[in-house]
Amino acid sequence: MTTTAPATQTVRTYKAHAHAAWRRVLVTREAAVIALLAIVIATALAVVPNFDSPLTVTYLLRDLAPILLIALPMTLIIITEEIDLSVASIVGLTSVMTGILTQAGWPFAIAAITAILVGTVAGFINGFLVTVVGLPSLAVTIGTLALFRGIAVGLLGTTAITEFPEFWTDLAKDNIPGTPIPGIMVPFAVLAIAFALVLHFTPFGRSLYAIGLNKEAAAFSGIDVGRTKFLLFMVSGTISGFAGVYFTLLYSNARGDNATGMELSVIAAVLLGGVSIFGGRGALHGVIAGVLLIGTLGSALRLAGVTSDIINVITGVLLVLSVVSASFLAWLRSRRISAIGRKKGRSSTAPEPI
Repeated sequence: MTTTAPATQTVRTYKAHAHAAWRRVLVTREAAVIALLAIVIATALAVVPNFDSPLTVTYLLRDLAPILLIALPMTLIIITEEIDLSVASIVGLTSVMTGILTQAGWPFAIAAITAILVGTVAGFINGFLVTVVGLPSLAVTIGTLALFRGIAVGLLGTTAITEFPEFWTDLAKDNIPGTPIPGIMVPFAVLAIAFALVLHFTPFGRSLYAIGLNKEAAAFSGIDVGRTKFLLFMVSGTISGFAGVYFTLLYSNARGDNATGMELSVIAAVLLGGVSIFGGRGALHGVIAGVLLIGTLGSALRLAGVTSDIINVITGVLLVLSVVSASFLAWLRSRRISAIGRKKGRSSTAPEPI
């Protein structure tokens, strides 16, 4: 009787499916941004006078706080292949509402909560037009950018409200005791941890990547694409409203043109931090590093006497390079996969030895 030797079963290890863990952590755009941030900080400390001053850290983080806050929901929105250009005008609108309600005699806490709710309503309008009406987010938020900014300017005109309770303005400017770090970093850290957990460790976060990669496939997988995007726009409006209240207290100034152009800084930082403008890719730690990189670079250059125009040019070049590098790396990856496929195809069709 002839016996057949049992076929040996090949044990597939983790390495058969993906790169090593160190490579997946270190060889990424996010890691590159963090490394570039470290280089910029080290260079500025060695070259730029007064950059190591505690006041530099304080003012840098104070100015970046609204951008850091708004970048959190913006990251999630861009991952789903949408965009929100109205965030800065929401900051201006909530700033004006905070000033008007405070001037009318409302307790500041109630005025601030009402202003944040106005930001939520603004996000509701964006979400409704994008997900229910079905309009492109780029066109919708360009329109609401003008709408919200127009309402803000119309409510106050060219005047400004500068009288706010001293307790609240001091609270907005206070540092964490014993450190040069502003107190606003505490709520930001809480929000950043919450957003990171949601994005990277929950089914909801994974659904955002699925929507960004292919919204039709995500819908067939049971993901409510419309409801998800609607929620993101509302969260974006709420966080922008909170940033507007902080902006008002920080500068003791409520004007309709507050935060003009901030949406460009937010989007630039998000894209520089590794989030793909085409959706489906990105991580929050890279975005935070991107915000800090742009802010640190700008602060160092200002202290070195570089004009704002040159700083804007450098920031623009960084943004263009980040977008181009992402496309270039994707092209290289596709070429490598195609080459591997052709090689395997040739080996599988080769005649067996006799």
